Amino acid sequence: MSPEQIYNNQTVRSNTWLGTFARNVTSQYGEDGIIEKALEVLGERDGWCVEFGSWDGRKCSNTFHLIKQKQYAAVLIEGSRKRFKDLSATFKENDKVTLINAYVGFGEQDNLDSILQKTKIPVNFDVLSIDIDGNDYHVWQALAGYKPKLVVIEFNPTIAKSVEFVQPADARVCQGSSLLSIAKLAKSKGYELIYATKTNAIFVDAKYFGLFGIEDNSVNAMMMDESLVTHIFCGYDGTVFVRGYGMMPWQQIPYKESRVQQLPRWARKVVGDRNVLRRKARKIYLRLRRKNII
Repeated sequence: MSPEQIYNNQTVRSNTWLGTFARNVTSQYGEDGIIEKALEVLGERDGWCVEFGSWDGRKCSNTFHLIKQKQYAAVLIEGSRKRFKDLSATFKENDKVTLINAYVGFGEQDNLDSILQKTKIPVNFDVLSIDIDGNDYHVWQALAGYKPKLVVIEFNPTIAKSVEFVQPADARVCQGSSLLSIAKLAKSKGYELIYATKTNAIFVDAKYFGLFGIEDNSVNAMMMDESLVTHIFCGYDGTVFVRGYGMMPWQQIPYKESRVQQLPRWARKVVGDRNVLRRKARKIYLRLRRKNII
């Protein structure tokens, strides 16, 4: 493999060479083509995949292409009764697809292990796709009895690559976790990062990692797209600035700098400020803030 490849009209290092195979059939950010190439590299395949939060089996699916074009057997899980009807309609004539109407959690009764044990899927099946907009981290953490070769898992793309963040393990919470935190979880489970799209990380069982010729698979090297990240920083005078994407992408509501200021305007003039009264007032104000009085 050449040390440089072209990806989105940019020359990039070979660490991200899988991106040159990005292609969508039903996936969002090229996952279909990347998964297909990664499976080719593995060579060793059993033709089974799992996806949950499957909706109708097509929308934003990372497995539909495998099932329809590669004749994969699959376990598809959807919690919503309405969406499960749509899922059933999509695969009603495919006897290689096992459909399950259930929510995947991380407790003893609802974790993925307990659900898959009721199916014929092998322990080391080919592809697991996790996309439930929140507890993805906890669901994968709870998986112990099965070890898929490839894991595709959603991360929160508004979180910068240097930040560790894991949402609470609560089915009522929908926040997501950072790529860095998910990558650390993957390491602990014996997986290595081979690519990161805009919203999905793709990991491989560590025993296959050498086949991919990736020298640096750190999150810093692999997360190339931070277009949805908003940066908050402050000036020396305490003024807070919002830069980068600047809004909540799913709600399309911009962050307003005026609403995130921690100091009133009069208290921000501290660099070289010789006004004795203002300095004293600022000290009093900061003391009250630290004590949560104001």
